[in-house]
Amino acid sequence: MTDFLAFFVPWEFSWLVQLTIWGALLLYWNGLRLSRPDELPGTGPVLAFVVGVVLMYLVTQTRFDYWSQYMFYVHRGQHLVLHHLAPFLIALAMPAPVLARGLPRGVKDWFARRDLLRAGWVGIYRFLQQPFIACLLFVGLIAFWLTPEIHFDAMLSSTLYWVMNWSMALDGLLFWWLMFDRGRPGITPRLGYGTRVLLLAAVMVPQIIIGASITFADQVWFDVYAVCGRAWPLAPITDQQLGGLITWIPAAMMSVVGALIVLRFWMYSDRGRERQTQPQVTYF
Repeated sequence: MTDFLAFFVPWEFSWLVQLTIWGALLLYWNGLRLSRPDELPGTGPVLAFVVGVVLMYLVTQTRFDYWSQYMFYVHRGQHLVLHHLAPFLIALAMPAPVLARGLPRGVKDWFARRDLLRAGWVGIYRFLQQPFIACLLFVGLIAFWLTPEIHFDAMLSSTLYWVMNWSMALDGLLFWWLMFDRGRPGITPRLGYGTRVLLLAAVMVPQIIIGASITFADQVWFDVYAVCGRAWPLAPITDQQLGGLITWIPAAMMSVVGALIVLRFWMYSDRGRERQTQPQVTYF
C-alpha cells in the first residue's frame, strides 16, 4: 500500500503543471455547473476530457516521471501520452465552450478589453494551425527531441527537460484540436474532412520511419541512460528497441484511429446535409 501511494508523489514538483492541470479541471467543472441542460456535453466528452487531463498529470507529476528519466522506453511512453493520447482525448471532447463558460466574468471582461493582446495570440494561433505548419511541428518536434545529441542535453538539464515535455503537450493539443474541431466557425482554420484524413496519413509515415530506425538500429543511440543509470536492469539495446516500437506502432495507430473518427464526422456531416436538402412532403 505504501509503494502504491508513493507512486503518486511528484518526482519533480512543478507549480506550473499543478496549476495548469487542477485549473483546467476546476474551469471545466465550473463550466458544467453554469451550463444550461441543452448546453451540457454527454458523458463521453466529459469522461474523455477528464481522463486526458489526468493522464497528463500521471506522466509528469508521479513516480512515472522518475522512470521516464531513467528508462528510454518509459520516456517514449511519456511522450506518447503527452503528444498523442492525452491531447487526442481532450480535443475529441471539444471542451472549449464549457471552459469558456467556466472562466470568471472578470477574466473575460479583462481579456475583451485587450485588443492588441487578443489580436497577437489569435494571429500566432492561426499561423501555427496552418496545415503545413501544424504537420511540420507535429512530426518535427518528435524528430528534434530524438536527435541523440539534443536528447542527451535535454535529459541532463531540468530546464530543457521541462521545455521538451511542455512543447510536446502543447503541440499535441494544437494538432489534435485542428483535426477534431467541429465547433462554430472561429479562430481555428476549418479544414475539410478529406484534408484532415490526408494530414493524418502524412504525419503517420515519418513517425513510422523514426520509430523503425530506432528499433532496428544496431547500436545504442541514446547513451544518456547509461550515464544516469537505468531504473531497472534492462539491456541498453533492448530498452532502445522497446522505445522505438512505442514511437513506431502506437503513435502510428493513433493517426489511424484519428482518421476513422474524422471519417465518422464526415459521414454524419453528409447525412445532415442530405436531410436539409430533402424536400418536405406534407400528407393530407
